[in-house]
Amino acid sequence: MTSRPRPYDAVKRALDVVLAATGLLLAAPVLTAVALAVLVTMGRPVLFRQARPGRHGRLFHLVKFRSMTVGGEDSAPANDGARLTPFGRWLRTTSLDELPQLWNVLRGEMSLVGPRPLLPAYLARYTPEQLRRHDVRPGITGLQQAYGRNALSWEDRFALDVRYVRHRSLALDLRILLRTVRIVLRREGITAPGVATAREYLGPSELAPAGTGHLPAAGRR
Repeated sequence: MTSRPRPYDAVKRALDVVLAATGLLLAAPVLTAVALAVLVTMGRPVLFRQARPGRHGRLFHLVKFRSMTVGGEDSAPANDGARLTPFGRWLRTTSLDELPQLWNVLRGEMSLVGPRPLLPAYLARYTPEQLRRHDVRPGITGLQQAYGRNALSWEDRFALDVRYVRHRSLALDLRILLRTVRIVLRREGITAPGVATAREYLGPSELAPAGTGHLPAAGRR
């Protein structure tokens, strides 16, 4: 499951620190405004913290702005629609709820670009190939977020994650970041079809038969 360190990894980590610190400073007024809005519309706590598996499956606490009623974001994804508040739904469509994760990047728990950190329960459900998504730090955005986000099937999302791990480079990271800006501005792929956020991943048995996935052509390398 481990991969050999490369010069790219050290350069990427340095860029993560510089860009995350700069982002936190520049976004401070927005972070403050969103925190006050969450406090007024939903009360405390303002931040949502949840254990997520990071590099090599090590757990860390991911930080986001709270978008659901208290206790809601720890429950099953199938009930997310009933727990999302109106302001929380708007936060998710703008992706402003993700900004506090710059702190996770600064702490070295995440990167700006990498596979999305999902629920710890999924670790036991991955195939050995899918588990390779944990060979690198998880990211705020990644190949799957830039090419469909929650609108993709789990099969396609994991295939893009593993493709990123195999072909990661600074050029690919820059391409993903630029494409993410466009996806966020267009508010594309925020939810899976028929649900408020994303469907729960139950394991390989729920995946489509081989050859029926629909990876975006632009995501292939």
